[in-house]
Amino acid sequence: MDILKLDDRGLIPAVVQHVETKDVLMLAYMNRDSIHKTLETGDVWFFSRSRNELWHKGETSGNYLRYRSGIIDCDGDTILIQALPEGPACHTGSNSCFQSDLSNSTEYVSQKSGTKIFKDLFDVIQERKENPITSSYTTSLLGGDLNRIAQKVVEEAGEVALAGATGRPKEFTEEMGDLVYHAFVLMVANGVTLEDVGTILKGRRSG
Repeated sequence: MDILKLDDRGLIPAVVQHVETKDVLMLAYMNRDSIHKTLETGDVWFFSRSRNELWHKGETSGNYLRYRSGIIDCDGDTILIQALPEGPACHTGSNSCFQSDLSNSTEYVSQKSGTKIFKDLFDVIQERKENPITSSYTTSLLGGDLNRIAQKVVEEAGEVALAGATGRPKEFTEEMGDLVYHAFVLMVANGVTLEDVGTILKGRRSG
């Protein structure tokens, strides 16, 4: 009997390969439930770490992955999923999430869990813009007036300043989370990316 080795969050990485072309399409994570869903439905399911929920790939975009087979590696800690994609596998619109040549990498960035959440959050907000969900608060903000989002940023910034000025670190941290979220929504609404802001900060650091 093959044994799957899940991490401390109950997850295992899954590499997705095009069943016909053999191109590597993407990397995501699965848990027990998403594996069972995949085997039962014939569609590939993952577990979204940013949303902390099961993720039916293609449910909002229409770019489904039709499951064909799954192979466990020799250590039992990675799954190779062979699937037939119906549309681009990457949220950027590319067929594959693997696009950049390693030899062209000029900068290394350490993605600690505390910082990677920012990119995960931003990606979810971007996804809500591209594939709206009626019941989503983020979708309602993005579908409304820019002034409403801007006002939320101003309100949260005021709460952050007040909590920080009065020495309440717990409330400061909570309010900062709200501020970051609404600031990200305003960025997405204006077509500004994390990379755009990073370029500005990098220029200031080297200046």
